[in-house]
Amino acid sequence: MGNNYDIILIGLVAVFLILRLRSVLGKRTGNERPPARDPFTPPAPPSSPQPRLGDAPSGNDNVVPLPSSGAPRTSAPTSGPGGIRATVLPTASAGVNAVRAADPSFDALGFAAGARAAFGTIVEAFARGDTNTLRPLLDPPTFTSFDNEIRARLGRREKVETTLIGFEASDIAAAEMQGSFAEVTVRFVTEQINVTRDAEGQVADGNPNEVVKAIDLWTFRRDTKSSDPNWVLIKTESEG
Repeated sequence: MGNNYDIILIGLVAVFLILRLRSVLGKRTGNERPPARDPFTPPAPPSSPQPRLGDAPSGNDNVVPLPSSGAPRTSAPTSGPGGIRATVLPTASAGVNAVRAADPSFDALGFAAGARAAFGTIVEAFARGDTNTLRPLLDPPTFTSFDNEIRARLGRREKVETTLIGFEASDIAAAEMQGSFAEVTVRFVTEQINVTRDAEGQVADGNPNEVVKAIDLWTFRRDTKSSDPNWVLIKTESEG
């Protein structure tokens, strides 16, 4: 009899344990929700947010290479990227038409955008005294003039600091054909901070806390008969 009681007791304990496990673990019915995610699988990257009206575009619209002779032509609106004015002034209309006749790929707005990029590069390189950057962007006489000024500045142990804040306008002010050479003058209206420091680092000219408006007339040239699409700076002057 003792053995029978033991067997019955063991059986009751086993039933109790089975019922207890079912209450804790539950049972599979085929309708269980799948696990949220394999913990060893990295989460999927978030999708890119949709652009919203008024968001600033990515990239820098003010930096555009000078158009090559093979660039597609576009219409010539009156403003460039970022609201920068870029027009063909009445004094340049006939000349632009002459340039376009010699080079049908010439586009006034595209040229103005590329000229802005060249302006920024040249101004900053001149301030740094970087003649390697300047050389391919200037014709030989203009490069010599820039190089002489840089050497004189170094002789005086002066340092120039130029910060180009932004462009207000890059209008085409003049254009003409000289034989096969196209010459286009751009009138840049910019805001800059210009400072010259002496050998001791003291301000010799300018004000590091003052933004000034500058108006410059730069003339670029290109041989329309050449396969080289690059324009070079041949003349600079300030207005006013």
